[in-house]
Amino acid sequence: MTSVSESLSVSVPTPVPVPPSPTPVAAARPSRILIADDQADVLEALRLLLKRDGHAVVTAQSPAGALATLEAEDVDLVLMDLNYARDTTSGKEGMDLLGRIRAQDASLPVVVMTAWSSVEGAVEAMRGGARDYVQKPWDNTRLLATLRTQLELSRALKRSRRLEEENQHLRREQGGLPNLVSESRAMMPVRRMIERVAPSAANVLVTGEHGTGKEVVARLLHASSTRADRAFVAVNSGGLSEGVFESELFGHVKGAFTDAKTDRIGCFELADGGTLFLDEIGNMPLSQQAKLLRVLQTGELHPVGSSKTRRVDVRVVSATNVDLPKAVAEGRFREDLLYRLNTVEVPLPALRERREDIPLLAAHFLAEHGKRYGRHDVRMSAGALEALLSYPWPGNVRELEHAVERSLLMAVGDEVTAEDLLLRRAGREGLSRLEEMTLEEVERYLIERALARHEGNVSEAAKGLGLSRSALYRRLQYYGIKGAR
Repeated sequence: MTSVSESLSVSVPTPVPVPPSPTPVAAARPSRILIADDQADVLEALRLLLKRDGHAVVTAQSPAGALATLEAEDVDLVLMDLNYARDTTSGKEGMDLLGRIRAQDASLPVVVMTAWSSVEGAVEAMRGGARDYVQKPWDNTRLLATLRTQLELSRALKRSRRLEEENQHLRREQGGLPNLVSESRAMMPVRRMIERVAPSAANVLVTGEHGTGKEVVARLLHASSTRADRAFVAVNSGGLSEGVFESELFGHVKGAFTDAKTDRIGCFELADGGTLFLDEIGNMPLSQQAKLLRVLQTGELHPVGSSKTRRVDVRVVSATNVDLPKAVAEGRFREDLLYRLNTVEVPLPALRERREDIPLLAAHFLAEHGKRYGRHDVRMSAGALEALLSYPWPGNVRELEHAVERSLLMAVGDEVTAEDLLLRRAGREGLSRLEEMTLEEVERYLIERALARHEGNVSEAAKGLGLSRSALYRRLQYYGIKGAR
């Protein structure tokens, strides 16, 4: 690096009025800028200049101080000198600091300052990952314009990354807002509860058997709230292993563990300002419950591998088919977490308790899947409706939807018959028709009934059938039986 015979005593420009930014920085909070320089007068001049421009400023007089600040605080941009007291001419200390900042957070914009007449050192810094450079003594207008440009670019990149994360979640979901199809008396309290609770920010616990439509209610609560224009993020919280739980919910930073090749935004941050739906909350292990409780209590989280605190504003709607008060009494669920989750509880009735809704639901699913398969002219026969009304529906609305979709594929003409529904094997008359079933049909029937008795719990169903858990899982996969946990 070329050295120059320039005085090491850097002159600090006299503060002058700065023209306002043509596009004021619009953000929920002022941009936070870290200034790293070993000269106190430089730090003070820059602090005053940036404060007048609406930025929040933190300062450090050494590389070690700068790195300590970055470890402890969220910063939007770093403005750093290349030369420090220990080494004031080569810029090596500054280049080392730049490299360590890049290793810690490659997306953080860094603007370097140099007192040299030559720009060779600044060019090397740009190659090392700096976004731009300014020369000392600086021009106030040019310095502020450079910082504004880099802050806007950084915000755009963050927005792009967040949108991509949201899109990935949306692609994993079925998309669209399901309808709460009902006219039954049993569902009237549910509708009234949604109307009253949805506009608030209160946490809601939706309870009911498997397949009763708990996620439909969660989506309606979100769509009817003041958060409707923000994200709705759904996650199966009871199905997350210990190794991915924190990464999925709270995010992680690059290098936090072996496969963490990039930063990841967690579900809480994705849902910031919106609604987070935690399905199967009753199946969450106690160790994970404690971590979730802390975030619900404080509104603060730490991504895996980061010591920085991030605040989130999230409405939590959770769902379970587990009797949580019973689980609390048995020591399987934290009582304090239950209080946090069920500010309001919305219990959903089973489909057998709202049979008058079955024809409505069947017509809805027939029309919905008819569009999907290009069969708009198919209708339910009287025999098919009778079969639907007489069936016990252990899998509730979800099972009804699958049965209607299957019948649409099986129907030969423009009418679905009772035979097309394929409900005989597990219907009310199933036991009396065992002699007509094949061995596989009998086995499937017994498995479905065992799962229904134990509310989808595979371990309990396996015990009841005299099978190991793994043996039952193999049969579930073979028969394509869903809804087990």
